[in-house]
Amino acid sequence: MKVIVADKISERGVKLLKEQAGWNIVQTTKDNLIAELADADALIVRSATKVTADLLARAPHLRAVGRAGVGVDNIDLEAATKRGVLVMSTPGGSSVSVAEHTFALLLALVRELPKFDASMRAGRWEKSSSGAEVRGKTLGLIGLGRIGSEVALRAEAFDMRVLAYDPFISEAAARELSVDLVPIEQLLAESDFISLHTAVVPQTRNMINAENIAKMKKGVRIVNAARGELINEADLAAAIQSGHVAGAALDVFAEEPPRNCPLIGLPNVITTPHVAGSTAEAQEELGTQVAVQIRDYLVDGIIRNAVNLPALSADQYRRVRPYLALAERLGSLVSQAAAFRPARIRIRYAGEVAEVGTHLLRSAVLAGVLNAVLDEKVNVVNAPAVAAARGLRVEEETRKREHGFPHTLEVAALPAQGDTSVSAGASGAKPQSIEAGKGGFTAEGTVLHDGSPRVLMIEGIPLEAQLEGTILYLRNDDKPGVIGQVGSALGKLGVNIATFALGRSAAHEGAHAVSLVRVDGEVSASILDPLRAIPAITEARLVRL
Repeated sequence: MKVIVADKISERGVKLLKEQAGWNIVQTTKDNLIAELADADALIVRSATKVTADLLARAPHLRAVGRAGVGVDNIDLEAATKRGVLVMSTPGGSSVSVAEHTFALLLALVRELPKFDASMRAGRWEKSSSGAEVRGKTLGLIGLGRIGSEVALRAEAFDMRVLAYDPFISEAAARELSVDLVPIEQLLAESDFISLHTAVVPQTRNMINAENIAKMKKGVRIVNAARGELINEADLAAAIQSGHVAGAALDVFAEEPPRNCPLIGLPNVITTPHVAGSTAEAQEELGTQVAVQIRDYLVDGIIRNAVNLPALSADQYRRVRPYLALAERLGSLVSQAAAFRPARIRIRYAGEVAEVGTHLLRSAVLAGVLNAVLDEKVNVVNAPAVAAARGLRVEEETRKREHGFPHTLEVAALPAQGDTSVSAGASGAKPQSIEAGKGGFTAEGTVLHDGSPRVLMIEGIPLEAQLEGTILYLRNDDKPGVIGQVGSALGKLGVNIATFALGRSAAHEGAHAVSLVRVDGEVSASILDPLRAIPAITEARLVRL
């Protein structure tokens, strides 16, 4: 594995990566980054390196980008997702540091500390009124995530009333923090202090503007240690100059470093150079956290804090992880064994697999389906986008199994609705009607106690087989001697059978059987011709899992 560390992270994080046997850890500069990315598996950045679409195009083997920090504004998420590159951030690593800096800014602002420090440095003893208390005042938090929650805890210690606007936080979670969730209009109208702790999205960009400032009470003070783009700097400067806003404390700016920011230098404005999360403790934690996440993903496929995949808790991921290989292999099986190019994929979940992580299992199924027919790299990150671009529809449902294994996954490759038949195409399979195949090709499987994925049913016919290696899928009329003829044909070709799983339909008249025959080594598709020549064989396909 080759991991590029493009921006400085803690030595502990670098050391953790270097401890992986056979790994090549390259700490590089901006000038050498492009050349090093040509064969890189992972990239670690902070905020300085811009991970653009062009940069990603120079890294054909890249699997993951780790951001040592919360925001990913410097990473082109759409381009990364299209290329199947997982993007992970490290939320929580600097939460306490940012929250403490937020409160430091708030207290320095309300007590006018920079003014008195400058006076003392100039040799003056200006003992005058020094602001106000925060006790009993109302603090409005726009965003109640990790950092906002830490700020709320500190505000409670200062005996402040805390309001919060966050459409993604439950009332119960807010109550645990002694915070009142309110509409944004109420927060703006009632807050003595407003602190920003939200991401930059179209709905929040420039949210502190002339229109919203007019809704705030006169004398409000604003603190921003989140993202500079949340504030219209010209509108805030005008409000401070007019006296409607009593002051502002800012650690972030729309342009960094700021060149023409109208807020810098204004009376009652405190500025710091984006250092809220730059404590020694925070940087140590962020560097270690991003290194652990990259290591665990590359080694074990464990996904933590992904920003271009739906989030799973550690417990959810632990439960769903054994089924990921099952999902991908079932998808690959049905894609290769179907006698047509599927237009729809139906997924049925039963038991534990229906309870957690179905979005991840869906992506794994699609990755298996698409990798069987496409040359481009498809994984759980970009599989939904690739499927959508090709018009592949996904249908999902949950069900309760009444017998047998309780936790199962069923995947069906289906034709477009309205099709009444499928052709053999270039595969050489004998034509079969959709009715005979029940409208497509279906496989159902589970995960055994040892973690191995197994198929339990093919086309509604029970059989059990391993889902790995090179497999022959055979369908035949249920007549005596077929197994012997298959074995004889393969023997003449020098192909050794590893396992032979057979299942039969229950019908007596016109009964048929299906087989999954695992063979040793790599074999050519040419071995199918002698098998198709056996009179009872109605279908023969080669599947590689």
